[in-house]
Amino acid sequence: MLYRKRSEDIARWIDSKERNALLVTGVRQTGKTYLIRKCLEESKKNYIEFNFIERPEIPNMFKELEGMGISEILTRLSIFSEKPLIKGETFIFFDEIQEYKDIATLIKFLVEEGSFRYILSGSLLGVELKGIRSTPVGYMRSIEMYPMDLEEFYIAMGLSEDAFEMLHSSFEKSVPVANSIHLRLMNGFRNYMIVGGMPAAVQSFVDESDFNKVMEIHNSIIPGYINDFSKYETEDRRLKLRKVYDLIPAELDSKNKRYVFNDLDRNFRPEKYDASFEWLVNAGVAIPVYNITEPRIPLLLNEKANLFKLFMSDVGLLTTQYGKGAVLSLLGGNVNVNCGAMYENFVAQELHSHGFNGYYFNSKKQGEVDFVIEKDFQVIPIEVKSGKDYQVHSALNNIMSNPEYEIKKAYVLCNDNIKTNGPVYYLPIYMTMFIRNNDMDLPKPVETSLRDI
Repeated sequence: MLYRKRSEDIARWIDSKERNALLVTGVRQTGKTYLIRKCLEESKKNYIEFNFIERPEIPNMFKELEGMGISEILTRLSIFSEKPLIKGETFIFFDEIQEYKDIATLIKFLVEEGSFRYILSGSLLGVELKGIRSTPVGYMRSIEMYPMDLEEFYIAMGLSEDAFEMLHSSFEKSVPVANSIHLRLMNGFRNYMIVGGMPAAVQSFVDESDFNKVMEIHNSIIPGYINDFSKYETEDRRLKLRKVYDLIPAELDSKNKRYVFNDLDRNFRPEKYDASFEWLVNAGVAIPVYNITEPRIPLLLNEKANLFKLFMSDVGLLTTQYGKGAVLSLLGGNVNVNCGAMYENFVAQELHSHGFNGYYFNSKKQGEVDFVIEKDFQVIPIEVKSGKDYQVHSALNNIMSNPEYEIKKAYVLCNDNIKTNGPVYYLPIYMTMFIRNNDMDLPKPVETSLRDI
């Protein structure tokens, strides 16, 4: 049974007295349905599940009853239910709600009626829910599921809580990890680069330790994404989506890893493809990292939305697309261009799952820095190095030495152990799992009365 951090959030909502609905979103095949069932069963709650794909009569019923009263809808649901709906006790779980996105509008009235509590889940919701008639603000809490991150993968492979505490202490104090432990963690990291975070692939690897079977699972997931293009979009739109998605591995394998529009279409016009990029990002199958003009807070104000890198949602899927040669390179520790692309995809995926907005810096005069984040109200540049020359980083040196930017710390993620050189912290790549924003409180406001003005 795989540990997922989101299980704590879902279980907390189930055990709470909140009357709002819970919406669990995320890219396909990340284990949303399994985790919701698991949390409901462990809490010993009475629940009934309605899957809108497996039981199309449910969304059809909602469409037929549009404009009808909530009591009529609940009566119909009780007829379709395989067990009694008990007021005040039963949780109703609507799955694959992208088949009837207006359930997100209807949920307000179901919550207000108050007889039951509701959990909703589905894929492509970042795309589908943009078209709902109204957003039920205050009636629905949202949780997003991502592929398993490195920490969850390490837990699946047996790393103990004490080991995590020791590693976190090393990260916080910038103290090297014992070399024997570091080597084993690097081996585990390389395994993660191949397996990725899709739960089915991770479970297969835990059970059988067979990369061939893992790649077979990946090769069954990717067509599912492509099928979504066909199922939910017009023919012209899905062809554009397919072209944009299929080009991601090649663009990441290029020298600057930036998505070059002319590679997509020599007669590229932004209006032809902008919606396709947005669709892939909103669907969760791609992660954007935008160029910034300057590494200053707030980074959003320096964003250049027309210049970006586009990463895969899961590094394991990317590695599989590069083929078995990439797997052998990772396992053998051989450095090539593909390894750099996979390393950066891992970092983009990890930072994204930690809630960071993705940015990179590129300047003709100063060079390019792989990632730039806002952490604890500071700008932190990040370089990702898959080779032995990880201490060579001229672009990073340039922005660190620029007094206008006032950058106090930088990370270089590499294969080596922890070391520091002034404000530059060299971290083993697996310690990306500890780069998180702390929950810092804002200062209290100055007490100023406006009554006498």
